[in-house]
Amino acid sequence: MNRLIVLAAAALVLAACKTGNTVRITSEKPPVVQTKSRSEPIFYNGKTYRLDFSNRPGTPVFDMAVSGMNAKQEKDAVAVATSSLGYYACPEGQKGRLQNAPAYGESKWRMQAKCG
Repeated sequence: MNRLIVLAAAALVLAACKTGNTVRITSEKPPVVQTKSRSEPIFYNGKTYRLDFSNRPGTPVFDMAVSGMNAKQEKDAVAVATSSLGYYACPEGQKGRLQNAPAYGESKWRMQAKCG
């Protein structure tokens, strides 16, 4: 009988506790693009390539170069550049977006991209 009274009392106490349905909004700094230049080995489709990128000062645009691919691998070079930019430089949830047509020369794919 004492256990029943204790359980009933505990149930009443828990029922009396009510959590509010309010939403708390905090003001945080907006996410920032990492503008540090990088040179990284990128493992893609079973091979390792070299990605170099640097931010153009005063702009959101990055100059990017992918080495180790041939002239027929434009789509692969774009995929490596844009996904890597999203990983290394863009705020969480943003991806790298191509800003111009890629160009192949001197055994590198060159392009510009920005976060977005």
